[in-house]
Amino acid sequence: MHALLVASFFFYFATPGLADIDPDSSFVRPDGKVLSAFQIDETVNRLMTAGQVAGLAIALIDNGDISYSNAYGMADVAQSRPLQTDTVMYGASLTKAAFAYMVMTLTDEGIVDLDRPIHEYLPVPLHHFENYFDLANDERWRKWTLRMLLSHQAGLPNWRWFSESKKLEILFEPGARYAYSGEGIQVAQMVLEEGLGLDVNQLMQEKVFDRFDMQRTSMMWRDDFRPNFARGHDKEGRNLGHRMWQKVAAAGSMDTTLDDLAAFLAGVSKGEGLSEPARAEMLRPQVRITAKHQFPTQFPEDTDANDGIQLSYGLGWGLFESAFGPAYFKEGHDEGTNNYALCLDRSGHCILILSNSSNGESIFLYLVDELLGKTGLPWEWEGYVPYDRS
Repeated sequence: MHALLVASFFFYFATPGLADIDPDSSFVRPDGKVLSAFQIDETVNRLMTAGQVAGLAIALIDNGDISYSNAYGMADVAQSRPLQTDTVMYGASLTKAAFAYMVMTLTDEGIVDLDRPIHEYLPVPLHHFENYFDLANDERWRKWTLRMLLSHQAGLPNWRWFSESKKLEILFEPGARYAYSGEGIQVAQMVLEEGLGLDVNQLMQEKVFDRFDMQRTSMMWRDDFRPNFARGHDKEGRNLGHRMWQKVAAAGSMDTTLDDLAAFLAGVSKGEGLSEPARAEMLRPQVRITAKHQFPTQFPEDTDANDGIQLSYGLGWGLFESAFGPAYFKEGHDEGTNNYALCLDRSGHCILILSNSSNGESIFLYLVDELLGKTGLPWEWEGYVPYDRS
């Protein structure tokens, strides 16, 4: 009941005013269908109401240019504070894609080698570091490279605390298969910091945030975000607060805004800041995905159901062959946060969705299908079960 009241509330009070919309603005989908701003807003509002989504911000990119962006619903339902395109939202695992982009700038500069075993970078064996004592009796970590870590082939769980033992374990032979792992991304960060003496926070600022003028994006919480930030909401619309990170975590500490992240995504689609070989390597299939579902990673059930779309993983990005050619994507998920970025590489069309609602992903398939076109999104593998199919 509470969720229904929340949905009705934001729909009535936070729908963009028609007077504020340029009636001549439009977005041309890759299939040639033209969507007016009014049609886009009607679609988003209709789906948010149906899915009981507290707040959502969306940007559409065409040929590397941001054609449309808007925010809907509430940044904070309890305070009746509307969501805006410059509201600071939790990026969650979209951080991983930005981190991978930064690492690729280091490959361009010859600072790192994707295929050099990480033990050659570290001053002491990995298990000498506090967070990795658990691997003292498993030498398979010596096979790890930055390529394996960025493409989720290290054989690690997503997070150790999901396992019964709460200890870090290598579940699969490194390089044998795909298994999404935040732990692996954290190892990559540690290699840069402990092995090469680099400051990941500074590098993210210089190589990513400054490059794309992302003035309200940071790897840690900033007090200047406080006047305009989004709180997460659970499936019943209850306030979950905002995770205010006090340390840098490449796997998911980034705070950002729709405006900022859309600028980054548009830049990636145009290849800005990377050499052509580096960008191509980032978005090249590194490992075929055979798991029926992305999660849980510990007990994968294999399938060939996604072979037709060539589902795979690159460096920091998921990949598939869409109805419009090669596509790359990245999700961001946490309690009260559902985010999604998807780009079609040939046309430069992208959709970016940031939501401060645990119900957000229940409308992702329909948003993509109606606003970008029927791409063939691997929604079942991603766990994006639509609100009317659960």
